[in-house]
Amino acid sequence: MTLATDVPRIEDKTIQPIPPSERHGKARDLFTIWFGSNIIILTVVTGALATTVFGLNFWVATLALVVGNVVGGVFMALHSAQGPQLGVPQMVQTRGQFGSYGSLLVIVLVIVMYLGFFAANLVLGGQSLAAIAPWLSVDGGIILVGIASVLATIFGYRLIHAYTRILTYVSGLALVASFIWIIFVHGIPAKFGSEGTFTWSGFMGVVAVAALWQIAYAPYVSDYSRYMPKGTGSRTAFWASYFGCVLGSLFPMLLGALVGTVVLAMGGKGDDIIGGLSTLLGPAAVIIIAIFSFGVAGTNAMNLYCGTLSTLTVGQTFAPNWQPKATARAVTATIMFVVALIIALTARDNFLVNYSNFLGLLLYVLVPWTAINLVDYYLLRHGVYKVSDFFRRDGGIYGRFNWPAVGCYVLGILIQLPFVVTTMYTGPIGAALNGADLSWIVCLVVVSPAYFFIARASERRNGTLELAPDELDESAVLAG
Repeated sequence: MTLATDVPRIEDKTIQPIPPSERHGKARDLFTIWFGSNIIILTVVTGALATTVFGLNFWVATLALVVGNVVGGVFMALHSAQGPQLGVPQMVQTRGQFGSYGSLLVIVLVIVMYLGFFAANLVLGGQSLAAIAPWLSVDGGIILVGIASVLATIFGYRLIHAYTRILTYVSGLALVASFIWIIFVHGIPAKFGSEGTFTWSGFMGVVAVAALWQIAYAPYVSDYSRYMPKGTGSRTAFWASYFGCVLGSLFPMLLGALVGTVVLAMGGKGDDIIGGLSTLLGPAAVIIIAIFSFGVAGTNAMNLYCGTLSTLTVGQTFAPNWQPKATARAVTATIMFVVALIIALTARDNFLVNYSNFLGLLLYVLVPWTAINLVDYYLLRHGVYKVSDFFRRDGGIYGRFNWPAVGCYVLGILIQLPFVVTTMYTGPIGAALNGADLSWIVCLVVVSPAYFFIARASERRNGTLELAPDELDESAVLAG
């Protein structure tokens, strides 16, 4: 097994399979990267949606956030367990389900997601820095956070993992200090318990938002486990990723729900969570918010890194002989940063509403993909893929288009429409349920078995479902 110190400081790989000689790391690295990267301002703001936008009281919000994270984390961790086995980025592996060209439908949507999260983190990072440094404008803070993210992306995998190991301890302590200060130093107002209410629409909306937070990692979670030794094992990778992401997400969200409730109980407005957090933390705000802002750069580097890999995957689809390296990653990351910067600077007003709508749209396009990917990997192929065919223009045995996957993906989007609940459109069933959004649950229940039976029937006819040992290359391995 190769030690991390034996790997080049600037990562020279992008979307290529990681050879055994460069595999390194331990399962605890999967815990720290997901725990440390989630303790940021954006997670706090996401939790605050439960009490400010959805109007729940704190205890109901807590239950909804727990349910959403616990359930959504299962999907996230199942994808993470694929990384050590196949050694390629998640979007490259998606070619095994959708075909070389069919996968572009998902990859392009995922790139949009990366840009959206990157821009959202830029806005909150800039606002946070401006809140603790009056001499710095919000736009100036946005640019500083963005530059730090680009630099980390250029160095790549190892630096990002090292960054989040530091954040695990530093941000973790800041998170604990925040709870202690708000509850025991500032104090909870008398109206705290009576603030907010319970509605099924609000409860299911918060469950969906929390679950989506976890599912949103699915398109790139295995990018950060693909360097792990093959002997890491699927179960080990699953649990390390699961506990890291669920715990790292849940507690900042609970902090956000707490801040939102306290601010509203004090007669304030819930549309400025950063300002509310700063007020509640008093003199401790400068240090704690600075730490959370420091974490934004690390998390944004992860978004930019994976967005870059996905963009390079699109290019390699049409130029199969192209082997993009560190320079291609640096140039692509810089271009994506400029695009996200424009989005951040133009959409920072009315941020909470824009961000809530963005999360809703993501849910509808990511859930059918995750259902197809997991069914294909765990139930149909049992982790056995011919990885070399991922990099062929014609898709090799997976073809240019895998129509069962493409068809089930479109079905997954269409089946959700009657259940959709957004500010732009509410389906008839969603309206009949008083705004309770069950679309993602319906999608999982319908798409998973549909793809299983359709794909099994189709691929048995084509003879590609079960690969003989002599059809496999050295990159394809069996899931542990």
